Amino acid sequence: MLNRRYIRVKVFQALYKYYQSEDKDFVAVEKELMGSINKINELYAYMLLFVLELRDIAQKKQVSGKEKQLATDEDLNPNTRFVENKVFKILDQNIEFKKLVERKKLSWYLEESMVKKLFNKIKDSEIYGKYLYTGNGTFKEDQEILTRIYKKFIWEYELLHHHIEGKSIYWMDDLAIVNVAVLKTISNMKDTDQPESNILADLFKDEEDDRDFLKQLLAKTVANDSLYEDQIMSAAKNWEVDRIAILDMILMKMGLCEMQNFASIPIKVSLNEYIELSKDYSTPKSKTFINGILDKLAGQLKTSGDIVKTGRGLVG
Repeated sequence: MLNRRYIRVKVFQALYKYYQSEDKDFVAVEKELMGSINKINELYAYMLLFVLELRDIAQKKQVSGKEKQLATDEDLNPNTRFVENKVFKILDQNIEFKKLVERKKLSWYLEESMVKKLFNKIKDSEIYGKYLYTGNGTFKEDQEILTRIYKKFIWEYELLHHHIEGKSIYWMDDLAIVNVAVLKTISNMKDTDQPESNILADLFKDEEDDRDFLKQLLAKTVANDSLYEDQIMSAAKNWEVDRIAILDMILMKMGLCEMQNFASIPIKVSLNEYIELSKDYSTPKSKTFINGILDKLAGQLKTSGDIVKTGRGLVG
């Protein structure tokens, strides 16, 4: 679920908070960073549970329809294709998912009106109607309707965004990557009588390696702060340190840290990553400035032996 670029973003956000704070409490910032990473899994389960909540709302509507005094034939004999979607059954049977929901005490019960409002939009949509009354009842169709509903309705649901933002200060930043993980989970499901074969998305590609990268990038950037600032200022002639935007300074310090401390990451990869991050998190002119400083320093530090790369093709 989490790639290296996303990990860099999380470290960048933590460093910004650290440098902006008065007490410079590294332990507190590190703890908060690790907590925000761990909560991504919680959000992932929460959004999968939202998908199930749509099924539950549909079931309740069908039950209440049958209990009407003047129930129509449609009320008495509702189309159950959506509530019997096999993807729902697979999620219901997934022990790992159920344990995560129970452990984190996740529920949409108090937000039922919000979920109901979205379901009413879905129910009145063309794609929902086509699903109910056309097709061959295949598992692929079950996957496709939920994928389309997620992309068209859930992903863009403004009330949901407000709710997510209120639940955790980190979750809105994490929602996009979690949405992708939910969609992959649905599309990767297999129609089988063995529920254990349908596994949830892993938070990390290589958990031990990625967690170490995250911790070391944060710790070494802070520990070598003065060194990296001196290196930057030596390359930024005619610039005063307080004229360099703090976001640019943090990105360059991270880039220098990565180039000098992570021997298996090619210099070009590090350069490209921090240039790309500058496009999203700094000023329009930052890309050129950061590229110029880091590229110049990379050449100097390679010559001085302060950058050493290991492995075939990792020197350039």
